[in-house]
Amino acid sequence: MTDSHYNLYPELEPFNKNWLTVDNMHQIYVEECGNPSGIPVIFLHGGPGSGCNPTQRRFFDPSHYRIVLFDQRGCGRSKPQGEVITNTTDDLISDIEAIRLYLNINKWHVFGGSWGSTLAIAYAVKHSAQIISLTLRGIFLSRPSELKWFLGDVQHFYPEVWHKLVQYLPTHKQNDVLNAYSELIFNDDLAISGEAAVQWNAFENAIMRLKPTASGSVASEVKSKMHAELENERMTEVARARVQIHYIKHQCFVDGEALLMQAKSLANIPTIIVQGRYDMVCPPQTAWALHQAMPHAQFTIVADAGHSAMEPGVTSALIAATETFKALT
Repeated sequence: MTDSHYNLYPELEPFNKNWLTVDNMHQIYVEECGNPSGIPVIFLHGGPGSGCNPTQRRFFDPSHYRIVLFDQRGCGRSKPQGEVITNTTDDLISDIEAIRLYLNINKWHVFGGSWGSTLAIAYAVKHSAQIISLTLRGIFLSRPSELKWFLGDVQHFYPEVWHKLVQYLPTHKQNDVLNAYSELIFNDDLAISGEAAVQWNAFENAIMRLKPTASGSVASEVKSKMHAELENERMTEVARARVQIHYIKHQCFVDGEALLMQAKSLANIPTIIVQGRYDMVCPPQTAWALHQAMPHAQFTIVADAGHSAMEPGVTSALIAATETFKALT
């Protein structure tokens, strides 16, 4: 690594993984990797609904950090998969605290991107005394204007992607995309919900990067799998879509404007904000507004990037942040 550019750390495996029971319905998957005696950092994944993955461990120096990842309620390996009952932002904030206590951690760094940035801010507002630093990427506050952008206005830049999303629906339901997809994705018939979920998730995947990858759509990838693998894949797709739609229909259980005002109280927490200039999922206006509320934060706009944390400039800026915060304990 050089002073100007950072790459992901090598792949690593967890030294601890478990399911933490957080209520009479939900068990959340939690893993630790890196240095068991290191400075704790928790990674908050996006979505809502996405779950964590092995690449996300690699934003942190494993010799320095005790790296904690978890799948939020209904997501990834957490049980039951796709469950939306007792699944709200306040529930997730309580889960983060439950993880901290379960792992016997006093204070930790908090790292969150996209929906994870919303959750990080909401958690910080309630539990600032437990936070060493905040690393926030692709800022999202679930304000009405942001949801309107994601489920409508983005068509000005991605008309063909929006057309594909809408054309999957019957003509008489194409003016209410969210509720029409909700009806399909919450259908008990996996043949109906699975295919609709693939279409829904493919929409966001298609607008994630400034330069699209050549791997093809999620729909084409799923269709190429064997039957058993396809069914499992579809269940995962359905779970992800159900959780995301559940949150969007409830404005993610946050008041974005209120959260902006509350963020002003976090001036004592070292913070770095990283934002892609051409982020089509979470446009830069929200990151700018957050920086106005948190002027002490270091604000980095990556000129040649969209929303994905895996775009080179964003990846480098995020790792630069975790390197900077190694000076804090």
